[in-house]
Amino acid sequence: MNNPFDLDDDAAWQRWRDAKLASAPRTMEDLIVEVRDPRALTPAEHGALADRIRRCNMAIYASPMLEEDSNILRKLGEQFGLNHLDANWLAGEDGVSSIRVFDGGTRQHYIPYTDKPIKWHTDGYYNPPERQIRAMVLHCVRAAASGGHNRLMDHELAYLMLREQDPAHITALMQPDAMTIPERVDENDGVRPAQGGPVFSVDAEGKLHMRYTARTRSIEWKKDEATQAAVAALEALLAADLPLVFHGTLQPGMGLLCNNVLHDRSAFTDDPQQPRLLYRARYLDRIALS
Repeated sequence: MNNPFDLDDDAAWQRWRDAKLASAPRTMEDLIVEVRDPRALTPAEHGALADRIRRCNMAIYASPMLEEDSNILRKLGEQFGLNHLDANWLAGEDGVSSIRVFDGGTRQHYIPYTDKPIKWHTDGYYNPPERQIRAMVLHCVRAAASGGHNRLMDHELAYLMLREQDPAHITALMQPDAMTIPERVDENDGVRPAQGGPVFSVDAEGKLHMRYTARTRSIEWKKDEATQAAVAALEALLAADLPLVFHGTLQPGMGLLCNNVLHDRSAFTDDPQQPRLLYRARYLDRIALS
């Protein structure tokens, strides 16, 4: 079967490239689907979300669900074949993480649990190959008083633009030792061994996966010239504020359903009486689309 991510199959690549660019949504608003209850989507709601995911690997639902209920994410995920949660040690007992500011304890040392900005990344870039994060649901219960703005980019478009610049960038970033996360000792998780791997990879079903962080600390890039040039090109692409980068802030009742696309977060300021709270579910599955 022809695969557009095969650098030797130019015909498949050109067909996929043209279709991808023609169907890509143009604004954050294009991603939004109004739903009554994310836990029990109507066929029309499910179809509208699936359409957006087919076109750009992500969709945003807007619902009236304002309660603190992490089961919303699990029930939504199940409707898209998401059943295998990455229950990391900072998640809750149900495998869903509460993303809020922690002033004490272990979580305060991890940037998602602070009010600081988070650079471009895909989730779980430090995970071993058998625990790659393929999909994610992020649900907003309360927004920050100010800030907490997100940028989103389909990782397939990042691949597309880099390949258009120079296919050698893709070759470099698909090397099995392109990006290494050094060993780390966690308080409760023990020693996390060094984890190397590619930035771009293609799974057994021919789907593209991306593993990336724009962090400069605790990251080791392969020191060959090709990898260094590819990383610089990717950094420049993400800094260019391209038209196909979506900008927005999730409001209460809204959520992001995606195949672990590139995303970031700006710094924010909390209302002490109503502090920002999002739930995050990360899955080893990829979103299933009929």
